[in-house]
Amino acid sequence: MRVFAYGLGMLSLDDFIDERLRQGRATFTRADAENALALSEQGLVSALVRLSKRKRLASPHKGFFIILRPEDQASGAPDVAQWIDPLMRFLDLDYRVSLLRAAAFHGASHQAAMVFQVIVPRQLRTVELGRHRLQFLTQAAEPFAAVNAPKYLGRIKTIAGFAKVAGVALTLLDSMRYVEQAGGLDAVAQIVKDIGHKADPRVLRRLAAHYETTCVRRLGYLFERNGFERQAAALEPYAAKAKTAVLLAPSAKPFFKSIAVALEREPKWKLIVNENVELDF
Repeated sequence: MRVFAYGLGMLSLDDFIDERLRQGRATFTRADAENALALSEQGLVSALVRLSKRKRLASPHKGFFIILRPEDQASGAPDVAQWIDPLMRFLDLDYRVSLLRAAAFHGASHQAAMVFQVIVPRQLRTVELGRHRLQFLTQAAEPFAAVNAPKYLGRIKTIAGFAKVAGVALTLLDSMRYVEQAGGLDAVAQIVKDIGHKADPRVLRRLAAHYETTCVRRLGYLFERNGFERQAAALEPYAAKAKTAVLLAPSAKPFFKSIAVALEREPKWKLIVNENVELDF
């Protein structure tokens, strides 16, 4: 028979999750429950299914559970920021919240994040949990390790603890790299307008070394368009090394090469301006 973790005698799964909440912990793993309860494997499975049907539990990944408070039951889960950190620790994987949620965290008031976006160093499936959608975006392991250092990150504080969030410079570079997932070029341009002035040029220059030069050049152009000269200047050396021009909006390719020849060119950033950037002022 297992030793009970809380010294309360014979615990049921209901008792176990109530005790977790009293300790300020709103998540648990199947291993946590197995170690705390004297239930058979089938008994534990039955209890987990029963409480899930009663909307006391939700599971974004096999073996990991979120305890739902009454106020969470209508949406199917609490805000992802409350459980992303314990989930990623369960998966033994580093991460950072980025793109639209990070932009909003840093003050981009125009951004309504309908999806919670997290950058990780390997592929993971998108999670749909109640009304919440958690999208994982992949960055290769080496550049991810280089930029995901604590000095480049912030923390989202929640009632459940903290979640790692990209700092301003990382948020801008990530949003430009994953421009379509961030809502398109206009959305990224608006993010730059809203928070670009907060980016430390020295940090931008260091981080940009780990991103594609096409991404860096597009971001530099948007900095310049918004009048953020120090931030733009920090990225100019990357444009100077580029040998060929690329489209400003890669997904809006012209139908004919002759059209591309006629489009405006930005020589400093070596860009073909194939889309007008529209901002909300």
